[in-house]
Amino acid sequence: MNVVILAAGQGKRMRSDLPKVLHPLAGKALLGHVLDTAREIGAAKICVVYGHGGEQVRNALDAPDIAWALQEPQLGTGHAVLQGMPDAAPSAPTLVLYGDVPLIRATTLRRLIEAAGAGSLALLTAHLDKPQGYGRIVRVGGKVTRIVEEKDADDAERAIREINTGILVAPTAALARWLPTLGNRNAQGEYYLTDIVAMAVAEGMPVVTAHPDAAWETQGVNSKLQLAALERVHQRNVAEALMEAGVTLIDPARIDVRGELLCGRDVSIDVNCVFEGKVELADSASIGANCVLKNCRIGRGTRIAPFCHIEDAVVGPDGIIGPYARLRPGTELGRDVHIGNFVEVKNSTIADHSKANHLAYLGDATIGSRVNIGAGTITCNYDGANKFRTVIEDDAFIGSDTQLVAPVTVGRGATLGAGTTLTSDAPPEQLTMSRAKQVSVPGWKRPTKNANSKKKD
Repeated sequence: MNVVILAAGQGKRMRSDLPKVLHPLAGKALLGHVLDTAREIGAAKICVVYGHGGEQVRNALDAPDIAWALQEPQLGTGHAVLQGMPDAAPSAPTLVLYGDVPLIRATTLRRLIEAAGAGSLALLTAHLDKPQGYGRIVRVGGKVTRIVEEKDADDAERAIREINTGILVAPTAALARWLPTLGNRNAQGEYYLTDIVAMAVAEGMPVVTAHPDAAWETQGVNSKLQLAALERVHQRNVAEALMEAGVTLIDPARIDVRGELLCGRDVSIDVNCVFEGKVELADSASIGANCVLKNCRIGRGTRIAPFCHIEDAVVGPDGIIGPYARLRPGTELGRDVHIGNFVEVKNSTIADHSKANHLAYLGDATIGSRVNIGAGTITCNYDGANKFRTVIEDDAFIGSDTQLVAPVTVGRGATLGAGTTLTSDAPPEQLTMSRAKQVSVPGWKRPTKNANSKKKD
């Protein structure tokens, strides 16, 4: 199968400097969705016809399996497909897709390919109650004879509800024969790909049709409004699939999956959560409201309280995270680790049963088991030029408002008194503290405001 993807359009209605096909849907460029579907159906050769956005489009999505063909100037869909023909294998059929139609499904395309068989022109068509803006499928005696664009159609043709989606499969040798002969005597002065239907009929080639399961599969994006509408369609589909797999979504209308979300049994997800990249939630994990999880694994039975941000991190089983916790890249938490409100962890490992329940920063640290981190604790890991590591061994107790100036090690079972600034290693099983002497001043009086003083502006 050759696949030609048309992605040269300017997208003026997007009102953006970003090329239309690079606008994101579910965190991925529109064209990226189409490329993934082409790969899913096993395309042998993929050619992307690009124009507006030029190298920006290529740089964003270039891959070894993609050939790129520049359409300059843009003279219509027929002219666009012609640019992609030099890379097409003549012995295989050619499938035409569109870079701004992101939700077309592989199952639908396989149905279209099957309908085409070895020597037919196959069109993907749909029946719409409001077909305005689409080319109409003209049939005589039930057989497709041509496609008429709306601007060129008469009243009777505009009343037809079967529309052309633009997606088709054709014998490559026939396409190579037809495309150079297209004319542009039409309302838009363009070379229409749809004119090949009449050519196929004239040659006696069968013209067959297939239909998508849902109309949204073939909807394109021409404005931010349409992009937002398709985003909701996609997220609804994702939510329904998750619920069919047994995931509890408190409100399926309020979840955003911008990548791959893998869930075990009895997973629960509250409202307004965002999942980016690849996220894995093990059995019985629960995610509170308003969390953002990116490229992370959450262990069995772990509870993520509301308003947590977790990125490039691993959370072990039976943990309690948040609310308002932030786990940054390189964080790895063991079993039954508690990370409480306003605690930030970065590039650190924390072993089983350790706790940092409030207001702490743990960066570039190796923390053992059963360690208690008091409120206000900071690992001072950066000297302005280099990062250094803090090691806290098993069963240590770190008092509140402690600063650990790395590189430093707290020995097994050691206790640091509250308010300590640790600049040297703390020996195991001992109390270490650094604290200024407490002083009380007898007879000291708090200043009072002079009643005769004038209020200053």
